[in-house]
Amino acid sequence: MSEGAIAWMLVATALVLLMTPALGFFYGGLVRSKNVLNTLMMSFGAVSVVGLAWALLGYSLAFSAGWPLVGGLSHALLRGVDLEASGAIPHVLFMAFQGTFAVITAALISGALVERMRFGPYLAFLGLWAIAIYAPIAHWIWGGGWLADLGALDFAGGTVVHINAGIAAVVAALVLGRRRDYGRQAILPHNIPFVLLGAMLLWLGWFGFNAGSALGANEIAGLAFANTMLAPMATALVWMILDLVRSGKATAVGLATAIVVGLVAITPAAGFVSPLSAIVLGALAAFPSYFALLWRARTRLDDSLDVFAAHGVGGLTGALLTGVFAQESWNGVANGLLFGNPLQLLIQAVAVLAVVAYSAAGTFLILRAIALVTSLRVADAAERAGLDVTEHGEQAYTSGEGAVLLLPLSRTGEVTARPGPVVEKVGGSA
Repeated sequence: MSEGAIAWMLVATALVLLMTPALGFFYGGLVRSKNVLNTLMMSFGAVSVVGLAWALLGYSLAFSAGWPLVGGLSHALLRGVDLEASGAIPHVLFMAFQGTFAVITAALISGALVERMRFGPYLAFLGLWAIAIYAPIAHWIWGGGWLADLGALDFAGGTVVHINAGIAAVVAALVLGRRRDYGRQAILPHNIPFVLLGAMLLWLGWFGFNAGSALGANEIAGLAFANTMLAPMATALVWMILDLVRSGKATAVGLATAIVVGLVAITPAAGFVSPLSAIVLGALAAFPSYFALLWRARTRLDDSLDVFAAHGVGGLTGALLTGVFAQESWNGVANGLLFGNPLQLLIQAVAVLAVVAYSAAGTFLILRAIALVTSLRVADAAERAGLDVTEHGEQAYTSGEGAVLLLPLSRTGEVTARPGPVVEKVGGSA
């Protein structure tokens, strides 16, 4: 083991864990104020539910020796996950690092479910999805499964994370149905500074996400770090130009979305392409996601926060372009189409199609199974009132100091009072 590698992977694991609450702020700023706490809770709740599901079972299914489609149970309940080396780092640290990926992937789906899904069924869905959908796909690519044997390239999660979550988001939005106000009134972001804050914290965490996927403090980590910096810059520039050409205004929400799209697109390619290719890849990735977002807004699909346009389409673009721009002289693994290996692009397409099919079918079955037991959606009255109050009993924003709470008579016969959130009737008067 290497002390330098351990130090870097400790930092990288913390950075990736930061991404999930950062996602909560990114999503939270995009919803209405009456639902911001619920949206944040969808990300924070994922940390707990998915993190534990990963440690107890998901990690074993993803990374234990087993079959081409799923791993075994040799590491269930963290058996054998100890201080022995896994590459250059302790096995337990490798498990923790991979667990942060499972958490953020599941949390991404929440952007298609906000403002209408009950919190309890949502948590149940995340736990089941992490075990039944995420873990097997992670095994296919990273755990020695059939796509790894085929030669599919996914450095840090274009297929495992982003296409997987993007497709699951579309299916979940269709199963859950539209928000009651969707298409009937403008549903505007309530706090755009939150969106920008979340985007920049996501970018910070993404350095751990991509550069950490080198699993050491080495040259490939440096390459992935540089590419993670450059690609979103190119995506953001092209996106702002597209905004200016289309409407004459470059929007802050558009810029934040573009940064995320660039990060998504470079994720599968981060350790496989040159920095110049990363810039080109980032620039190209702006186009399909930008127009997918515009198209979705004209449909009846209520993918509330455009998870599919940003993560599904961005991940698909990045996964396929990895098969175009991969360069063995930089990564020591494989060339892509531009460097004499057109077969790599075909392999990438097979990986994309496999993940799309499995994620779509599995997500649908999990949601339908939960719906047999309990309702997925809140009642119409709860949706009108907002999920912060109806699901959590709290409000993100209040005005004043609350009502005056009148207490029973004191021994002296005087009525005592203190500030409080409710008014208690005493002797028939408030």
